[in-house]
Amino acid sequence: MRLFVAVYPPQQVADDFAACVERLRVSQAMRAGVNTRVAARDNWHVTLAFLGDAPDDRGADAAAAVERAAALAEPFEVRLTGGGRFGRRRFTILWVGLGGEVPALAGLSKGVRRELKRARLDFDPKPLRPHMTVARPGDRVDLAAVDADRAALDAYEGPPWTVAEVVLVRSHPGPKPTYDRLGAWPL
Repeated sequence: MRLFVAVYPPQQVADDFAACVERLRVSQAMRAGVNTRVAARDNWHVTLAFLGDAPDDRGADAAAAVERAAALAEPFEVRLTGGGRFGRRRFTILWVGLGGEVPALAGLSKGVRRELKRARLDFDPKPLRPHMTVARPGDRVDLAAVDADRAALDAYEGPPWTVAEVVLVRSHPGPKPTYDRLGAWPL
């Protein structure tokens, strides 16, 4: 099973950000029938650790590791703000960044990774780059539209929210990925 650990924005934050996303050119192109792979609102999350494909029998170990990490963390406040893109041409990904107590978010990620390592679970060791993926338009929209959307995301500043739980998620990749929340633990 394909797993990751994340935090999710609450409803009111998602509502505010959805208004921004609706105005993006990738959203306009999607409504016109172009597959810009705008992330479904229910899938918006900030990844703290990506485990990738884990054996089915290790799910309980992953859950226990996340629970231990959550028990050692305190709630903190962040907001969606800023943004940009990763990659170029067909690999272009638009994202929104995070502001606020980002060092606390990094600490939570570090704690989760420490507990995963302690449980002998593999995860992607790349450093945390706090962001939430907005769309994967690739080269299906022109560069000027991508740059305009990047500028709009960079100017965005959403309402603050308190990160008070961490979630273990199973993903089902594909053109329209879906996520199952396997467990959530309070900080």
